[in-house]
Amino acid sequence: MDLPDDRLLTLPLGSDSALRRRYMLLDEDLPGNVRFGLMLEILDKLAEEAALDYVRRVHPDARVVTAAIDNIYIRASADVHRDFVFSARVNFVGRTSLEVGIRVEHPLGPNGEPPAHIASCYFTMVARSTSGDGAQSLALPAFEPQGELGRRRWDRAIARRESFRQQTHQAQEPPSREEYAMLAALHAAQDKPSFHGLLAADCVTNGWERTYPEHENVPQKIFGGHLIRRAYEQSSICAEEVAPQRPVIVAVNRIAFLQPVRMGDKLHFVSRAVYAGRASVCVETEIIRISRDRTQTNLSNTCIFTFTNVDAQLRPQPVPAIYPTTYAEDARYLAAHRRHQGHLAWKAARGR
Repeated sequence: MDLPDDRLLTLPLGSDSALRRRYMLLDEDLPGNVRFGLMLEILDKLAEEAALDYVRRVHPDARVVTAAIDNIYIRASADVHRDFVFSARVNFVGRTSLEVGIRVEHPLGPNGEPPAHIASCYFTMVARSTSGDGAQSLALPAFEPQGELGRRRWDRAIARRESFRQQTHQAQEPPSREEYAMLAALHAAQDKPSFHGLLAADCVTNGWERTYPEHENVPQKIFGGHLIRRAYEQSSICAEEVAPQRPVIVAVNRIAFLQPVRMGDKLHFVSRAVYAGRASVCVETEIIRISRDRTQTNLSNTCIFTFTNVDAQLRPQPVPAIYPTTYAEDARYLAAHRRHQGHLAWKAARGR
């Protein structure tokens, strides 16, 4: 089965002043002044539409739901005074799921500003028979990737899936000798009378929200883009507990959609800054849904974001170390450390 053409969306911030103001983080002129949370809403909806373009060729009444956001890499600083172009395409199709890749760019500007690649985004979508409680996963027709670029996209999608499986397996592995020594040093530092470090227990923030009809996507279900926007906003507030200057998003490492959220649910956002690199902060956020009748409490989403602490010119600035104390804090710290080391190795392999 052939793939549909790219689905394109343009956000005209360069010409629409009212829209531009809505997408501004602050009402002042500073680099990277874009509300990334609102961009997440656009990305999630566009991924849904691109997946439906493929799925409904065979299942005309099907729905698709977001199962996970595998990665979003921020590659350049965004300019709120320029248009954004979102280009979505199916990269990979499995038995019941497919990966949608979205490229975010600034196009060529009216005054000759060069195009800029802002972000690369990867969504895993699942095809469902309906939006009701009896919905079942639908088998998808296979396709062969076309051309060299299509094959590269296919291969990279498979590599991302394998990388996630390896990370999941690695998270169950006990610390190596070097990792154990690192954790032991962090604990030993806390025993010194002169210790004044930042404890992981002090890097936790909480937020609450109730859902309303305006947040609905499919009947009685809350739009996933709204959930991840709010998770990001809560995470950025948590990152400010660690970053002394300004935390800016550099990656969405993983967002998993575990349970649907229904209209009228109460949401509890728990954000933890679990790890700090030289200038980076890793924040994990859980979204817990409490049903309207208070008979059900479920973990609906787990989210991992990485921020970098920057100055007014977006130059990375140091952040204080985070010190885990409990076993659970050690586990979260170690998982983030392994992700950080893997990213550094990936950059070194590409000469970046």
